Amino acid sequence: MKAAVLVFPGSNCDRDLAVAFRNAGFDVDMVWHKDTELPAGTDIVGVPGGFSFGDYLRCGAIAARSPITSALKSHVEKGGYAIGICNGFQVLLETGLLPGALMRNSGLKFICKPVELEVATVKSDFTAGYDAGQVVTFPVAHHDGNYQATEEIRKELLDEDRVAFRYARELNGSVDRIAGILSKNRRVLGLMPHPERAADPALGRSDGTALFNALAGAALDA
Repeated sequence: MKAAVLVFPGSNCDRDLAVAFRNAGFDVDMVWHKDTELPAGTDIVGVPGGFSFGDYLRCGAIAARSPITSALKSHVEKGGYAIGICNGFQVLLETGLLPGALMRNSGLKFICKPVELEVATVKSDFTAGYDAGQVVTFPVAHHDGNYQATEEIRKELLDEDRVAFRYARELNGSVDRIAGILSKNRRVLGLMPHPERAADPALGRSDGTALFNALAGAALDA
């Protein structure tokens, strides 16, 4: 099983994500944004959190135009897995691999704290290790995590059961309290909370472990 973690100038959760993948049994390659290809045999691409390119223009907008992005898109179009966390979610939206947009938090403040999430669907290889409706706790750390979408996109996400996680309580203004969504083929997940920061008892939380272990199981079965 192989995971590739993309690294942009300003990424600050890339190592955390790599550790979470390794703990689940993945071999991990760190891939610089100026590279043009993913390592051979990559099963999943992780797009980490942080402040890629200083969050200039829009969060994730410059990173989405880095050379490695073409390889990421090709990987996803061929049915490969990808996960974008926080700034990584913003990058996936900017590439068009997921629908909608992330805007400034409704309270216009940076939010940094552990939050409770509801597992909205277990019908994905990311969430299969949880129970439907289970409440888990992941940390958040974002200023632009207010997920918004047109009514058409919102209806599509709901009708196709593509909301992966919801905030248990209103947090940042996100429509329907959405914290994470899936692609149409359910192989791409974007979420604002940080499961990699809750994937080891040494961190004080381990609710994220089930996500990475489920991915490892899916990669083994592929």
